Amino acid sequence: MKSPFILLRWVNAMVLTLGAILTLSSFAKAQVTSDGTTNTTVKSVDNRDFIIINGSGANSNLFHSFSQFSIPTGGSATFDLVNTPNISTIFSRVTGGNVSDINGLIQTINSKNQVSLFLLNPTGIIFGSNAKLNISGSFVGSTASNIKFADGSQLSITNSTPPLLTISTPVGLQLAANSGEIRVQGSGHNITKVGLSLLDRRGNIGTGLEVFPGNTLVLVGGNITLDGGLLTADSGKIELAALSNGQWVIGQNNKFSTINSTPTTEFGDIQLRSAALVDVSGVRAGSVQLRGRNIALQDGSIVVGQNLGEQPSGNIQIIGSESLAINGTTPALSSRFTTQLLGAGGGGNINIAVPRLILRDGGNIASQTFGSAQSGNVTIDVPDLIEMTGTSPIDPSDLSAITTATFSTGGAGGLTVSTGTLKIRDGAQITDSTLGEGNAGQITLNATNLIDIQGNSNALLSNSAIVSNSFGEGHAGKIIVNTPRLSLRDGGSIISSGFSSGNGGDVTINATESIEIANSSILDFSPVVTTFISSRISSDIVTPPDFLQAILGLPPIATGNSGSVVINTPQLTLTNGASLSVANTGPGIGGQGNAGDLRVTTDSLTLQGRSRLLADTFSGEGGNIQLQVRDILLLRDNSTISTTAGTQISGGNGGNININTKFLVAVPSENSDITANAFAGKGGLIKITTQGIFGIEERENLTEFSDITAFSQQNPQFDGEIVIDIQNADISNELVALPTNVVDVSKLIAQRCSVRPVATNQPQSQFIITGRGGLPPQPGEALRMPAIAFSASTIETEKQDSSPQINSTLEANSWKFDEQGRVILIASATSEASSLGTKHGYCHGS
Repeated sequence: MKSPFILLRWVNAMVLTLGAILTLSSFAKAQVTSDGTTNTTVKSVDNRDFIIINGSGANSNLFHSFSQFSIPTGGSATFDLVNTPNISTIFSRVTGGNVSDINGLIQTINSKNQVSLFLLNPTGIIFGSNAKLNISGSFVGSTASNIKFADGSQLSITNSTPPLLTISTPVGLQLAANSGEIRVQGSGHNITKVGLSLLDRRGNIGTGLEVFPGNTLVLVGGNITLDGGLLTADSGKIELAALSNGQWVIGQNNKFSTINSTPTTEFGDIQLRSAALVDVSGVRAGSVQLRGRNIALQDGSIVVGQNLGEQPSGNIQIIGSESLAINGTTPALSSRFTTQLLGAGGGGNINIAVPRLILRDGGNIASQTFGSAQSGNVTIDVPDLIEMTGTSPIDPSDLSAITTATFSTGGAGGLTVSTGTLKIRDGAQITDSTLGEGNAGQITLNATNLIDIQGNSNALLSNSAIVSNSFGEGHAGKIIVNTPRLSLRDGGSIISSGFSSGNGGDVTINATESIEIANSSILDFSPVVTTFISSRISSDIVTPPDFLQAILGLPPIATGNSGSVVINTPQLTLTNGASLSVANTGPGIGGQGNAGDLRVTTDSLTLQGRSRLLADTFSGEGGNIQLQVRDILLLRDNSTISTTAGTQISGGNGGNININTKFLVAVPSENSDITANAFAGKGGLIKITTQGIFGIEERENLTEFSDITAFSQQNPQFDGEIVIDIQNADISNELVALPTNVVDVSKLIAQRCSVRPVATNQPQSQFIITGRGGLPPQPGEALRMPAIAFSASTIETEKQDSSPQINSTLEANSWKFDEQGRVILIASATSEASSLGTKHGYCHGS
């Protein structure tokens, strides 16, 4: 007797064999057959190529009804309109309950009009790798259960009853629960990248499902999968929607279709994988809309709209009920949504609205112009989370990025991101840049919870960042960030820089809770060269190293001006080499322009571990730094505030530093400095308004201690000016009013003094009335002991009225370090307050 396991394997083998036989037999018989509910006639001599004629007509609409509709590999289904030449729209339903497997050509012939075709099968539609379209109008493939028309009538797909004929225009597709899937198969695109970003699409012309120029290609089903499939609508429109229990409302006048959803509507998934392609490029780039639940671009799949002409481009719109994920790559390209402008027409916008957005392995969202017109805007609305990570494992220049850019005279579009939490990791970036004469656009980031940027890509030698750069004559754009909390770590940065003749842009950060900038990242250029990139917020001018000059064709000297950096937050902390910078510097020869302005408004500012606030220049004018710190400005461990000019042994005047804070604190031995020096020019002005300065002093030159300097190295007569204004603390709440009525001591002691002759030369007795509590101290005098008030009157036993004691908040007047090295402010009424070494106001200048 055979074992049960052997029998089970035998049964499985028989089932697989039977399935294969049934599959082969299905292709051996006719694949396109009428269900008899319309006047449709199907002719074929080889069960491979099918001619479809007649049908049931109503004015310009023609209705066909099939029990099955599949085309074998290399076969065709031809809608011959010789008997109905005035038709404009063909409605073809499949009622037999079998999936339509299209692996050949669908075409229309002998029509006087441009003809559109609806192919409707609720069970599902599969377009194989050999599927093609040759119809003069638009194409709609759907697993809808019925079609709605403008006159209120409907065409049922699921019932094999004669259709209700109408001359009205179709307005929507109704999808039932558990709608069938639509799948498009293929071998993937052959698009390559020319230079930094330009896409070469020529290898894909005439492949996959393609409609004639200017027309629309629509797929609506329960789930949509492009498994290496290619969809093309030259200068037209492509729409993909995945849903059940809902209505797809067909867009009119080139507008996007919409969805009428109900509480029972369920969205399906849309997947583009294995180098799938959605392409609306042409002389007028068309529009793309994807609507579903989870939408994914994988394995180098691309959605692209290149504008080659002078007409405005269409838009790319992505709406998902749960998520959008962009990841994976081919040897040539990573997955991406891209609009590119090559002519004089306006660029298309990219609009994305999903709860979660994930970009990995070089996943990219980009709007770019290579022409004279401005590229489109990128608008991203993601309420929950945006997570961007890494670069392409094959081509590190493909960052995981959201970007707008110009490579010519046209400007780059704006970039707006709204989210709950934004996380950028391992070299991913949000960028808005110019590599030509056009200006970069503006980046606006709004987060309701947190923006967290950290790490770098050692393969690309770049750090995770929000960036607006100028690599040409155009200027870098503004960056505006609004968030409760901002964290930049391990090289994470927010930067607007110029590397050529263009200026850096302004950077404004509004963080309602805190900003933390910490640590540097390590980039290994070679086994013997290591570079540290600090976490920073900056608008600066930088001359890039030689290899970037060669790649981008940049000049050897950057000549633009830095922009401004404005920071508003209750708590600002910089540690371990972090920086805020509006400097004009660079490796080697350095920049020639001027530094910008740095303005910080905060309750507390801490610089620790070689952290820096910089408005330095190599050869131009130093910038200005203005710090409005309500409580304490703390400098620790070689930290620096500097507006020094001519750091490259050159000209330029030192900038100005204006600090307004309650306490300025440093450790004398840790060599933290505040400098507005110059090499050959005039030193700047340092003005400090405070209630106390501790641990840092004005000096003529820099020392190994913590210094405040504003000298001119070559010309001492050009030394700058240092003004320190020590404000008296408001002690009105600490003073106790003395009583105005003194005790009549005449009734308490004897009236007569001791009797001694004057000749004895001994002092005569005397009595001095001092009032209650002794002599009151002067307001400017330090107390010699804890303030204790006492009375000279006798103690009364009777009850007396008294005023209620009011507890008032005391102003801090001293400080100390706790065990963790933190500064603790102290309110004291003892003489300790006089031991802090507070300086009186003074000036030093030329």
